Amino acid sequence: MNAVLDRRAILKAGGALTVTFSVGFAPRGAAAWTEKPVATDEVATFLSIDAHGAVTVHIGKVDLGTGVRTGFMQIAAEELDVPMARVAVIEGDTALTPDQGPTYGSLSIQNGGVQLRAACATARRELVRLAAERLRAEPASLRVEDGVVIGAQGRVSYAELVGGRALDLKVDTNAPIKPPEARRIVGRAVPRVDIPDKVFGRFRYVYDVRRDGMLHGRTVFPPALGATVEAVDEASVRGIPGVVRVVREGNYVGVVAETEWAAIKAARALSVRWSSWAGLPEQARIWEHVRATPVAQVQVTSDRGNPGEAIRGAAKTLSATYDFPIHSHASMGPSCAVAEFAGGRLTVWTASQATHNLRKQLGLMLGMPIEQIRCIYLEGSGCYGRNGHEDAAADAALLARAVGRPVRLQWMRQDEHAWDPKGPPHLVDLRAGLDAQGNIVGWESEAYIPKGAGGNVDLTTAELAGLPRENQINPGNIIHNLAVPYTFPAVKTTCHRLDSTPFRPSWIRTPGRMQNTYANEAFIDECAAEARADPIAYRLRSMPADDPRGREVLERVARLANWQTRPSPQSDRSGEILRGRSVSYCKYELVRTYVAGVAEVEVNRRTGAIRVTRFWCTHDCGQMINPDGVKAQVEGNIVHTLSRTFKEELTFSRSAVTSVDWSTYQVITMPEVPEIIVELIDRPTERPWGSGEPAAAIVPSAVSNAIFDATGVRLRSIPYTPAKMRAAIQGA
Repeated sequence: MNAVLDRRAILKAGGALTVTFSVGFAPRGAAAWTEKPVATDEVATFLSIDAHGAVTVHIGKVDLGTGVRTGFMQIAAEELDVPMARVAVIEGDTALTPDQGPTYGSLSIQNGGVQLRAACATARRELVRLAAERLRAEPASLRVEDGVVIGAQGRVSYAELVGGRALDLKVDTNAPIKPPEARRIVGRAVPRVDIPDKVFGRFRYVYDVRRDGMLHGRTVFPPALGATVEAVDEASVRGIPGVVRVVREGNYVGVVAETEWAAIKAARALSVRWSSWAGLPEQARIWEHVRATPVAQVQVTSDRGNPGEAIRGAAKTLSATYDFPIHSHASMGPSCAVAEFAGGRLTVWTASQATHNLRKQLGLMLGMPIEQIRCIYLEGSGCYGRNGHEDAAADAALLARAVGRPVRLQWMRQDEHAWDPKGPPHLVDLRAGLDAQGNIVGWESEAYIPKGAGGNVDLTTAELAGLPRENQINPGNIIHNLAVPYTFPAVKTTCHRLDSTPFRPSWIRTPGRMQNTYANEAFIDECAAEARADPIAYRLRSMPADDPRGREVLERVARLANWQTRPSPQSDRSGEILRGRSVSYCKYELVRTYVAGVAEVEVNRRTGAIRVTRFWCTHDCGQMINPDGVKAQVEGNIVHTLSRTFKEELTFSRSAVTSVDWSTYQVITMPEVPEIIVELIDRPTERPWGSGEPAAAIVPSAVSNAIFDATGVRLRSIPYTPAKMRAAIQGA
């Protein structure tokens, strides 16, 4: 059965009438190929109830392996009073789900879930009103159990109320939601619904999509990033059985074959003459290159008092520079997509976390109206920003158009590491002035980061093929958390937005927020050490009086880690193995989720090896939908970011990426994962905030500060390798 019908079958389970509070409609003002309402102000956009009372949630946000699918089911089940077993989720299908923006920024529950909850609350209120009319009762006298409205006069199910009746209902964002004391599902630990199928090999990933007549494709990438095609010898692959076609469009070269193995062999064997190109900077001089890059825009993210004057007149002054390297997404599974043209329409099955944006990009690249394009999300290997999934979708579409049959296109490992968009280099200069008591009287910071544009990253396919593209440099929105969450009397924080960056840039988990928090929280630790103050007490001195939640996460992490108050570094730094601990704090974007962490490290003075033995974290994201899901996100953030702190760094020559496999681009291994202790602060009366990113922000600085506590020397350049540690100790 084809994938489109599989999805429709969810809506038509058991032959039931597909009811979405509107039956037999025509899309009203829809801007794209749609098969139901998709406007975010309509209840029918978010919910379907079939003739058996089963609920289908339609959501524009997607589950990247983070567990939000289960959270959406909890929200719907809670507000509608139906069992979770009767709730299904369709996500990221541009024909069936609303455009709620890409899945990024830890906004899936905070924004997407809140919209879904409003739609469910609106629907429940209307269904109870209809039941009251049928039962001749007052709505307030009725209750709902398992999708059945019950009163003294009788009972009526949602299926009976909705089935066959056209209801056109606008979402009321003020519709009353359940108070905390009435909730039975939201706020409770619920097992993730996707895990059993993943454990037993039944889960259907994007890699598993098959279409009738489907071919397999591979892109033949240039050996240098800016190389151009001079000649292609198609005869070089004629002897490979199953090869259907060599496709060349501009500098894009691809092969299509009847089997995947034939496509792989053809991609390897195809003889292409490329021009030479060596336009990358020297890696050893990357930070000189960053500083020399022209500035396109200057953004001041906070400005209070006269910090320059305060620093010049201070009793003590400090300055430091922190840098964070270029990173790959390094998804464990390479990017993949399937594209099919039929009846003048294009359908793409993709693991893109921005299917609605991808549809627009494909339309621009192919010269097609977006009304004729449908992108359907299926889970991939995770990306947490924007990896190569969109590029693979564009590759598949280009090849499918060329051969007139469905094409499955999967990147190879070296393609993924070499050609996925990168987390850009990030450099921060900091200066501070302290008074005689060690208090910070002036603070200045300047970050050097790429300029930003819209919500998309350019498609490599379009660039190589010379087809229309947005021609933007991304990522945008990476200036957050350069401004500090403390009440220093004089502060100025400035972002120098650079006109270019060596590689196509993209967001990677906690983009900008992590790098800026790293620099700020490590530098405030330098100030605390200069003041001979306890690092937690020093932060609490400057915590805003009107923001008790920030103070609470710091005080609670101190209790959780059994913190012993003293200044850093340790007074006893003798022996081969040095041990230390320290703290970091973040208020995410200065407007939401509060996180504090304590890292405990061991440093081998002789070898320079660093090991994090324990990591404690307190986390306040407001109302929690699924505490187990939040805890898993926090743990995942910590493990992932430890990998980025100690292991990960893109390497490159003057022409290409050289870290193209798992030996040259290393990631954390299981024995290197520390004990992680998490304390969640639940605030059921508050709005929910995100948990997919914030905990990552505190990890590099907590580790940096703990290393200083153990050794008395500072590491300011990630990754923290044994060689860097040995050099720092020997140079101290």
